[in-house]
Amino acid sequence: MDWTNKIRITLCLTFVMMLSACSVSYKFNGASIDYSKVKSIQIAEFPLRTAYVWGPMGPMFNNQLKDQFASHTKLQQVKRNGDLKLEGEITQYTQRNKSVSAEGYSAQTELSMTVNVRFTNNTNHSEDFERQFTASQTYETTVSLSSVQEELVTLMVKDLCDQIFNAAVANW
Repeated sequence: MDWTNKIRITLCLTFVMMLSACSVSYKFNGASIDYSKVKSIQIAEFPLRTAYVWGPMGPMFNNQLKDQFASHTKLQQVKRNGDLKLEGEITQYTQRNKSVSAEGYSAQTELSMTVNVRFTNNTNHSEDFERQFTASQTYETTVSLSSVQEELVTLMVKDLCDQIFNAAVANW
């Protein structure tokens, strides 16, 4: 073994040891919760209050919202008297023409979903809010809504839950 290989091995070992000695922890969920004050969250079922509904939409949203807080926080989910409280309703589920083709026909359709949310922080009422959150997805008009509806609603529900989570506990 010549001296250049020995130097390379020594440098590599030194680099590996330096990396293992240093550790940095990042929290990518964005939650900024003071767990010494806030220990529980109450998440009510969000009923469908729209003229047009797709049956699975309500349970998909409610389950995703609860899962979001369960997987990204240490908060215990309770039925009543939570330190934090989320309630509201799904107020809109609509589709509209998004773009028109050269022939004058609809080329794309936008599907959107709006949720009204009331957030209460029983440990700090200055953070309380009532706000509407909207998510939308576009699909080609050449396909039927029924063939893409589950995928689009899943994406919109994820987006809405991210928006609600960020507004409630990320303080962005």
